[in-house]
Amino acid sequence: MITNQHVSTQVLRDTAAKMILAARTAPKAKGKDLLFTAIMEQESIGKIAAFLIRTGKEKDLSFFQRDGRNLQETKVMVMLGTPIEPLQVPNCGFCGFPSCDEKNEYQNIPCSFNSGDLGIAVGSAASVAMDHRVDNRILFTAGKAAIECGILPPEIKIAYGIPLSATGKNPFFDRKK
Repeated sequence: MITNQHVSTQVLRDTAAKMILAARTAPKAKGKDLLFTAIMEQESIGKIAAFLIRTGKEKDLSFFQRDGRNLQETKVMVMLGTPIEPLQVPNCGFCGFPSCDEKNEYQNIPCSFNSGDLGIAVGSAASVAMDHRVDNRILFTAGKAAIECGILPPEIKIAYGIPLSATGKNPFFDRKK
């Protein structure tokens, strides 16, 4: 007998793979693909959840704790990220500097194209989850925790997690604080 639990987890994995594909094929500025993708399951998700709960308590950030509790109930999560790598677009200035050379003096200030490309990829991935009726939510907190926990490669500086759920009620909305 195949139970709903087994089917749900497999569907979440399959959907996550399709989400990664949608993110990968999303448009990229200057055709430069800097996108990091991963499908995370219980071990990595557990570390991220614990970090969010601990950090939320230490820094009095209730939404970190809330997101951590949500992740404790998550079996599969898509993680998308990008390094900060200016694309040398002449006369851009969207990062606040007149040129990429000047921006490069401040390595941790994001290039707007890296952030924009990541946003497009995140939207493409989330739309796949929606198309498959898989509950999800885009969490900057999960991405930040994955970076700070060292789960992601060190060159990844901006990331978002998209936890997935296939239960009777979407656990990522109407959440307790």
